[in-house]
Amino acid sequence: MGRCWPKDNENGYLTDDPAARGRPAWNAGRQVGAKRALEVRQIWAIRFFLDREGRMRDPALFDLAFDSKLRGCDLVKLKIGTLVTGHDIRARAMVIQQKTGRPVQFEITSDARTSLLAWLKRRGGSVEDFAFPSRADPNDHLSTRQYARLVDEWVTAIGLRKEEYGTHSLRRTKASLIYKATGNLRAVQILLGHNKFENTVRYLGVDVEDALELAEHTEV
Repeated sequence: MGRCWPKDNENGYLTDDPAARGRPAWNAGRQVGAKRALEVRQIWAIRFFLDREGRMRDPALFDLAFDSKLRGCDLVKLKIGTLVTGHDIRARAMVIQQKTGRPVQFEITSDARTSLLAWLKRRGGSVEDFAFPSRADPNDHLSTRQYARLVDEWVTAIGLRKEEYGTHSLRRTKASLIYKATGNLRAVQILLGHNKFENTVRYLGVDVEDALELAEHTEV
């Protein structure tokens, strides 16, 4: 589970055909489809929940997932050295995406830097250590499965259905907000590290969203 599937179709679910491998589909009996992006009020509701719970790792993980717009397999493998410079958290960082092998840069905003700094001070370790270690093996990173479980916990804690949200919700959220604010799909494509413009269009569902928005503002 600790990898990005080669046939992940950029929409948050798999297109690989499990039947061809002679075993039941992983999503048998489950609701499938693109995971919904979070709204701003929901982002803050999760932050308030994590703060109330007195956690340190989870706020850092949530804020970084939101800012970085990384796939889960890239997020959990981030090392401390990628995020820090000296005694400070970087304002920008870069990783090589596991799925595409291409570099992608991302910003780390002041709120995320604050939560990350608090977590890394408690976490300790060297620049070669994973920022979010596995509790089962401190030398390994948090698994993508455990990251998905955490996201399920966060969204259900604020009254959302976990079937409608997942790790791709965090990847999609800031990208969607940027698009809505600017309409700049090319910028969003770069931030998400998509190879093709069409992937970004499908990922955000902008054709559908734009059509619905036009319809909502058209009265007869």
